[in-house]
Amino acid sequence: MVDRTGVHLDALDVGWGSIAAVTWASPIIAILIFAILIVNIILLVLKRTQTLDVDIWNYHHMAIVGVMVYFVTKNVLLGVGASIVMAIITFKLSDWSQPLVEDFFGIPGVSLPTVSALSSLVIAWPMNWLLDKIPLFRKSKFTIKDAQKYLGFFGDSMIMGLIIGIAIGALAGYDIKQILQLGVSMSAVLVLIPKMTSLFMEGLMPISDSAQKWSQNKFKGRRLFVGLDAAVVVGNPDVITTALIIIPLTIALALVLPGNRVLPFADLAVVPFRVAMVVALTRGNLLKNIVIGLVVTASLLWCGSATSPVLTAIAKSVGINLGTSAVLISSFASTSMIQSYLVFIAFTFKPLISIPILLVAFAAAWFYFEKVKKVNGESELENA
Repeated sequence: MVDRTGVHLDALDVGWGSIAAVTWASPIIAILIFAILIVNIILLVLKRTQTLDVDIWNYHHMAIVGVMVYFVTKNVLLGVGASIVMAIITFKLSDWSQPLVEDFFGIPGVSLPTVSALSSLVIAWPMNWLLDKIPLFRKSKFTIKDAQKYLGFFGDSMIMGLIIGIAIGALAGYDIKQILQLGVSMSAVLVLIPKMTSLFMEGLMPISDSAQKWSQNKFKGRRLFVGLDAAVVVGNPDVITTALIIIPLTIALALVLPGNRVLPFADLAVVPFRVAMVVALTRGNLLKNIVIGLVVTASLLWCGSATSPVLTAIAKSVGINLGTSAVLISSFASTSMIQSYLVFIAFTFKPLISIPILLVAFAAAWFYFEKVKKVNGESELENA
């Protein structure tokens, strides 16, 4: 497709699963996972977080940053430090976003320390505030339910996947058989991966219940949140519908975005994870969802393009066969996410200057959410 269209997209989105394989194959992965676990425990004991993260598999989102920093700098301490900073930011974002999980999705006592979902909020929070200052967005009442009426038959994820696959195959110059095969494959990806993830999460719910009981016994008098995979919310109809709208827009954006090298493919199936918290933040305001979703997508493409050479080199160094002839690999996971990208840059580009700047910015956010917003929220309740 790249050859026929003349668009220079030489970094193939191979999906988060391939990136996870690269992460778990790193020689320092055991150190990173242990460090993240210890950070969570220390923050809980010091009462600096309310999130008990039992979703250890998704630690790979925090660990990959440390893996990439170590690969670039050859410094284990910097690699571990990067993952520790990622962990602290992730657990605090989980705390601050927990009200969205409880109020919009109706899941009490649970937070979502899944970086692939949380990272969107780094952009969505300030953007939502900005859009509220614009009358068009502030007065918009067009919701997801209104959109579903217009999408109808084409709103089904299976049909959307078929259309996207056929379009990509046609652009690639495939024959009819290959075009249809790609369409069916893409359709299957968009249908099966969310269902497989949901089944996986059903198995984790008993762990959540047990973790809640354990935390109540060990941390009496405190309200703790059990950290679960964001898969528990991606089945929400509002999230799915928003994702189905964003998916074709993502492909279009990739073709025209200046500086982009990433060809979206495998991780189109997990776009619901990227928009889930955005939908909760806007309470289903479709106009806001699309605008914020596209800005988040642009950041994924830009950051993914910038870090794809490092990611590709790491994959080759650990002997991972990604089964692709693309020049470079990328994903909508790893350092494509703005939060992960900023930490990666801070620890690899003039760290003596960049790391303090990052920490000061995070401290300012911490002060805002823990002090300013809490006080404003209490004042609003008193005046209600």
